[in-house]
Amino acid sequence: MTRISLAETAHQLIIEQLKTGDAVIDATLGNGHDALFLAQTIGATGQLFGFDIQEAALNNSRERLQTQQIQTSVTLFQASHAEMLTLIPQQWHGKIQAIMFNLGYLPGADKTLITQAASTLQALAAATQLLAEQGVLTVMAYPGHAGGDQESEQLAAWCQQLNPQQFSSQIILSHHDKPTAPRLFVIRKRGYLL
Repeated sequence: MTRISLAETAHQLIIEQLKTGDAVIDATLGNGHDALFLAQTIGATGQLFGFDIQEAALNNSRERLQTQQIQTSVTLFQASHAEMLTLIPQQWHGKIQAIMFNLGYLPGADKTLITQAASTLQALAAATQLLAEQGVLTVMAYPGHAGGDQESEQLAAWCQQLNPQQFSSQIILSHHDKPTAPRLFVIRKRGYLL
């Protein structure tokens, strides 16, 4: 049996959620892999928002999208994902179908510049408000690097306090059975019951 990575699992969950023309967020652009995946999935009529504090991440993402000749409407912010609620125009609030986070550090860059639990939790709280009914939020967490264990623990605690009438959450563990292995958090916003 072929094992798929947690990143591939996140992509599969997102593909099941999205259709052409949807609005999405890549909350941690990094090298642009998730941004490209999202843009390809939502097509030319979709809307992609992306966030990263590092200029290199925005440049890498822009280049990756341009190389693939992506026609999607793209808005990239050189800002913390914690600011997404104020930076994303009001017209999109409650209409975002998928939001992806890939925590940690920018691959190939300064490994001491990492996502921080406080801003990540603030961003997740904003994401729950931006997410459409039935929308999905995926968070790749890496407890194997300095600061990553604390961020992963706080993320798990944050998921526990979500209102179960509004959200469901699950943690998908890596096939590597060790505490430092990556994990995927999946949060779904429930539709309102009549």
